[in-house]
Amino acid sequence: MNVVRDFNKDPFIVIWELTRACQLKCLHCRAEAQYKTDPRELTFEEGKQLIDQIHEMNNPMLVFTGGDPLLRNDVFDIAEYAVKKGVRVSMTPSATPNVTKKSIERAKEVGLSRWAFSLDGPTAEIHDHFRGTAGSFDLTIERIQYLHELEIPIQINTVISRYNYEYLDEMAELVERLECVLWSVFFLVPTGRGQEKDMISPVEHEKVFIWLQELSKRVPFDIKTTAAQHYRRVFIQQKMKEEKKKENISYLDALTSQGLTGSIDGLGRAPKGVNDGNGFVFISHIGDVYPSGLLPIKAGNVREQPLAEIYRESPIFKDLRNPDKYKGKCGVCEFRYVCGGSRSRAYAMTGDYLESEPFCVYVPKALRTK
Repeated sequence: MNVVRDFNKDPFIVIWELTRACQLKCLHCRAEAQYKTDPRELTFEEGKQLIDQIHEMNNPMLVFTGGDPLLRNDVFDIAEYAVKKGVRVSMTPSATPNVTKKSIERAKEVGLSRWAFSLDGPTAEIHDHFRGTAGSFDLTIERIQYLHELEIPIQINTVISRYNYEYLDEMAELVERLECVLWSVFFLVPTGRGQEKDMISPVEHEKVFIWLQELSKRVPFDIKTTAAQHYRRVFIQQKMKEEKKKENISYLDALTSQGLTGSIDGLGRAPKGVNDGNGFVFISHIGDVYPSGLLPIKAGNVREQPLAEIYRESPIFKDLRNPDKYKGKCGVCEFRYVCGGSRSRAYAMTGDYLESEPFCVYVPKALRTK
């Protein structure tokens, strides 16, 4: 069911970092996850109050992330509470021995909508290097088979970096072979452990976007991008070329004609350009609220203020929801309302979340010389 939502009032998606604890040492880790649990984590009772607040904001999608959510003993109690309220919940646990058949069975029992695993290369050598843990690839593949046995839809998350850029065709083949419903492709933002040297170039970003748009026409799984708002521009431009149209196609029209507005379990993509703080909100393990996990500017804390108040009234969030405030070429770009560039990457590279997307090669019409 598609719910009409005003991003000034309600987010499309809420990410809750249940814990920072994790057994992996991923090169790009936004959270700079630690082995030990932080004693300041939101309690079960605080978690229930937070879920109540999330539900009241037009019931957005809720994703449990970390660290590793399975390192919280009450993760399935929290999930069960949310599902019983009618919240659509998915989870992105780390592929560790914590992912047992028993834990997956419990996830199905409480009604988790989807389970997401990370695969950052088509081979153990590439993936394990990126995840900083030997055996991670083999364990992930094995656990995916568990999920298939229990008929839980699977999403694969992949971070595009210089370590796997040359292997994307093989990655797509693997995602198809593993019968996943969604490939969520993340583009590295240099925050946390992520380094600028690990990123692909602006031109390579553009090449991957064009490749993804072509891929989307011939694969059985859905494709979603994160920290790659300019993929929307490329998607629209490619559709305009294909349909020989001179005027812009809206993002929604482009997606609808491609059959990409929904997916098997209703966890479809947003009908318009979600960006950091604009349809998107992130809650840390201690209740701090950020525009996203990749844009580490605190706007409030749910222990001190209701989530809705922070999301709707914070000056940071308000700025991020106004593309006319963007600076440089993003501020004059004709695609700024559907794209807007990655605000988190702009902040990571320039220190200003309203600056231009630094890894976009497009020159807006307003800046072209006659």
